[in-house]
Amino acid sequence: MTVDPSSAPETRASGPVALRGRRVVLGVTGGIAAYKAVEICRRLADAGAHVIPVLTDDAQRFVGALTFSALASEPARTSLFTGAEGGDPIPHTRLGQSADLIVVAPATAKLLGKYSAGISDDLLTATLLATRAPVLVAPAMHTEMWEHAAVQANLETLRGRGVRVVEPMSGRLAGGDVGEGRLADPVTIVDAAAAVLAREGDLAGVRVVVTAGGTREPIDPVRFIGNRSSGKMGHAIAEAAARRGAAVTLVTTTDRPAPAGATVVRVTTAEELEHAVLGVYPDADVVVMAAAVADFRPKSSAVAKIKKRDGLPELHLEPTPDILAELGRRKDSQVLVGFAAETEDVRANAAAKLAAKRVDLMVANDVSEPDAGFEVDTNRAVILDPTGSGEDVPLRTKLALADVILDRVRGLLPDPNPSSAFLSRRAASRT
Repeated sequence: MTVDPSSAPETRASGPVALRGRRVVLGVTGGIAAYKAVEICRRLADAGAHVIPVLTDDAQRFVGALTFSALASEPARTSLFTGAEGGDPIPHTRLGQSADLIVVAPATAKLLGKYSAGISDDLLTATLLATRAPVLVAPAMHTEMWEHAAVQANLETLRGRGVRVVEPMSGRLAGGDVGEGRLADPVTIVDAAAAVLAREGDLAGVRVVVTAGGTREPIDPVRFIGNRSSGKMGHAIAEAAARRGAAVTLVTTTDRPAPAGATVVRVTTAEELEHAVLGVYPDADVVVMAAAVADFRPKSSAVAKIKKRDGLPELHLEPTPDILAELGRRKDSQVLVGFAAETEDVRANAAAKLAAKRVDLMVANDVSEPDAGFEVDTNRAVILDPTGSGEDVPLRTKLALADVILDRVRGLLPDPNPSSAFLSRRAASRT
């Protein structure tokens, strides 16, 4: 996704306040614009960020590591190996785990290609692959390189994985050329970094309930009626919400790892899912029903395993509780998000479901598509709202799609930047 620096938070003389106290890894690659990274480093530090520069070998052909060491919070890192880096055997892992944000400026075509392909042959690329922190890249290169199909394809891949991009400007380039590809102004890049970090905490204090996985309705002790849902989308939403500061309750049918700090409720059947969700719904600010609830269940379940030798059994089915519709009926001031897994007429079916369930947003996808259905890490979707407008989200990772959904949710909250005042109003409305 492309970052809009105009979304940066309020600034003070010392710089964007969202950067204060945050650990920022500043990656510098080998382009002529590397000299501008010195100002980026200074501005990040002046804003109160804890800055750790990481320079590639090519970057050091244009600017020295000592310059960054003098301006940053820690000495510049230049090597993936021990010795010069203080004896840490895994510096990339330590940097990746401890970072709140990684900024790469300038990001050359070489860096974008390696990052897109998952190649880690130096400290910077290894750190990029070893982090779960948000990443912001600011490309800079000659116009012909910037417009090349391979570079644009690599950027699109990275955007699909949730990497933020500060687009280059048009202007004077190396060698006297003029055109697209000039590194964005340092102040623009720093403001974009602040906007990313502000977004990471934009759900602080908001209580988010997420359901995930597919329910299983027992036929006998060993067989069930179910579906192919893996729970990956729901767990991605829970992870994204937790990263953005929300207090997350995850109601899941899977044993996938949950985000740190989340309250996890494990369930199996639609009835258990309904009981768990209705129990936490009154205190929720947002409910995202990403679970695939079985539509039918056996009226009764056999106590012992049904034997094949006894012949073909008769299964009498009944509908399961319509949890989403019940939440819609009970909705007070909660933001309610539903999901529609379709195989045809995706938009029309999702719109009908949205109208019938009284939800605020309906996220629909075609689960028959091999790269956006079950058990894969990517998804594409259409997000509909009651006004009839829809947002088509192209293929990206499920975690990146989760952020798009949460961006829409944030816009529906009473306060676009939830705070204690927001929570106080919510508490007062419930007394």
